[in-house]
Amino acid sequence: MNVERIRKDFPVLETGIIYFDSACMTLRPRPVIDAVMDYYMNTPVCSGRSTHRLATELSIKVDDSREAIRRLINAPSDQNIVFTKNTTEALNIAARGLPLVKGDKVLTLDREHNSNLAPWHVLRDEKGIVHDVIASNQDGTFNMENLKEAMTSSVKLLSLGHTSNIIGTSIPAKEIIEIAHDHGALVMLDSAQAVPHKKIDVQNMNVDILAFSVHKMCGPTGVGVMYGKEEVLKKMRPLLAGGGAVAMTTLKDTSFLAPPDKFEAGLQNYAGLSATKAAVEYLESIGMEEVQEHDLSLNKLATQLLKDHVDILGPEDPSLRGGIFNFKTNVMDIHDMSLLLDSKGILTRAGMHCVHSWYDKIGGEGGTRASFYIYNTQEEVRHFAETLLEALE
Repeated sequence: MNVERIRKDFPVLETGIIYFDSACMTLRPRPVIDAVMDYYMNTPVCSGRSTHRLATELSIKVDDSREAIRRLINAPSDQNIVFTKNTTEALNIAARGLPLVKGDKVLTLDREHNSNLAPWHVLRDEKGIVHDVIASNQDGTFNMENLKEAMTSSVKLLSLGHTSNIIGTSIPAKEIIEIAHDHGALVMLDSAQAVPHKKIDVQNMNVDILAFSVHKMCGPTGVGVMYGKEEVLKKMRPLLAGGGAVAMTTLKDTSFLAPPDKFEAGLQNYAGLSATKAAVEYLESIGMEEVQEHDLSLNKLATQLLKDHVDILGPEDPSLRGGIFNFKTNVMDIHDMSLLLDSKGILTRAGMHCVHSWYDKIGGEGGTRASFYIYNTQEEVRHFAETLLEALE
């Protein structure tokens, strides 16, 4: 991977900052920025309604982006790809849309992002579903025996974080899905931290639903994806009802279009949708295997330089933590640490990272998280380590 060439595509890096907050949101390369501008300059209209030339041109761009996403995750058809605002909306569409009834059990991990925890608490209170938690190993890695013990006939869905945004660990998704299907349960993966960092094949995993956000993979804000198997999407009720999702209405009844249209009611983020293809193609030009290898190389270096000086959250082995280096010290408050690093031009994120439940379980105020991506260098990691060690001294 030619990181120096890649860095030239990200204008904000010309300011000299070291950006270690990609788990929250990645930076955008020029092709994506240009694609967003192209919408406002050349096709600033509505897709899927009018038949004039600008609307037709925009509709083709949106279709191309849907096909690009299909290709990225190897979905069977672009009809399996539903565009949403973000991962949170995708997870909520599924939670609200699946035919879950009182007494049905949903399993999650004990370190889920709020977006994959709060919806189940709400549905527990509203519909009487049962929510239960699969306890992880002490280092945050997945415990297969705990899953097997939790699987009963009442379990209808496993909704699991694919890759953790706090410690970077990934679950053995394919094996988990096999076990769940053997028990008649569906599996939904929150893949917000997985799709941007490694090769994902939904058909090979045989996953039922998968959600992720384009803003975490060099794409524009306001675009998320919900992949679903055809038979699952057909049974799912739409979260929103309105224009663009409706086949026909009378004064007494409404019929919906087939997926994915029935889930995409209302005016969409056309600038973001038309620029999504550019983000996918940018990552494809690098190669997802290369992206994953680069993330790991940076985390291994950071771990080597700092493991004896800070408390790293998650497994000791950096190869299990992807591109996430989350830490704390007994010398400085996590927020003060992040502010000090920021004063040196190093941008991190301190806090509970929207996983309050896990931090509440283990005790503590959170961590200071450095998260690496394709535009980060070993020199930046070394500077980060040197600055951190000086602060600790």
